[in-house]
Amino acid sequence: MIRLNFTKFAFTLAEVLITLAVIGVVAVLTIPGLIKNHNEKAWSTAQDVFTKRLEVATRQMNTEEKLAGYANTMDFVNELKKYIKITRVCDNSEITKCFNKQVIWNEGDEPIDMSQIKTSASLGQSDWNTDTVAVQFANGVNAIIAYNPNTTQDPYNNQFAATSASMAILYDVSGNKSPNTFGKDISQVNVSKVGKNCTVEFVGNCFSAPFIPTPLTNSECENLKESLGIEKCSSNDNDYWGGAVKACNGINNLPTMETLSQIATIIYEGNPIIDTYENRENLVYIAGSASSIGLPEPTFALWSNEESGYYRRFLANYTEATPVYRGYSGVRAMCIIK
Repeated sequence: MIRLNFTKFAFTLAEVLITLAVIGVVAVLTIPGLIKNHNEKAWSTAQDVFTKRLEVATRQMNTEEKLAGYANTMDFVNELKKYIKITRVCDNSEITKCFNKQVIWNEGDEPIDMSQIKTSASLGQSDWNTDTVAVQFANGVNAIIAYNPNTTQDPYNNQFAATSASMAILYDVSGNKSPNTFGKDISQVNVSKVGKNCTVEFVGNCFSAPFIPTPLTNSECENLKESLGIEKCSSNDNDYWGGAVKACNGINNLPTMETLSQIATIIYEGNPIIDTYENRENLVYIAGSASSIGLPEPTFALWSNEESGYYRRFLANYTEATPVYRGYSGVRAMCIIK
């Protein structure tokens, strides 16, 4: 009779405990950093989305001649809520019913009592002489607003951006949740007109109107590539990406793939965070959100500044980032205006 001997192999308890300890140490070292990076990206994206929505609202108010002429902040806010959804309004006697009770302005300092932020001077605008008003927006952002009674309007110039003059707003993109810290989930901007002739304007960027570029021939590319920043020319005489670079006077004057992903965040329902090269399905386009920032309604596609021919395409329920043949004529370009 043949006997088979089987030898069992197993980890000892000590080996298992050592392995778990190593995993625990690695987790302790890496997870906080990952969470911090995620939170910072989420706050930054939420801030970009909110300021863009606010700019769109004030541009529309300006166009309809509803931006100027208010004696105080409450009158202005009552008009503003017709253009951007506000769920609650609190006058300066009840600020903390709409905003956090305390805010950390600088790391290590004592928290600031927000019930004392009662006038425009508290938001750095001592010459406005108006009271503050706190609001809660429908997207979860809480804010304290001060309005400048000397605001002017020009219905024929609707270029507004987060710079200075008409309204000061301190806002918290995480609502009543922590960390309630300036420079993290809390930020402040002032809103007014700017002088750049932007057709497309969002998250602090100013662009020309989107256009289909005239393709660059191989010989044209070879002659111009050094001045335009192109490393390698296409062997094809219908280089539409190269034509975009030429029209924008250099590769650095085209939007980055990261910038194009920010457009996706703005125009789809729920403001999803779209990674730079991510394809995302099952989205819902917000009707009018692309045209509100100067872009065509979906479907459309935009070239990036990446030489491989990367572009992002925007559809009603889908967005994709794909390296495509540089001779593809179906992609539009838009140039950065500096």
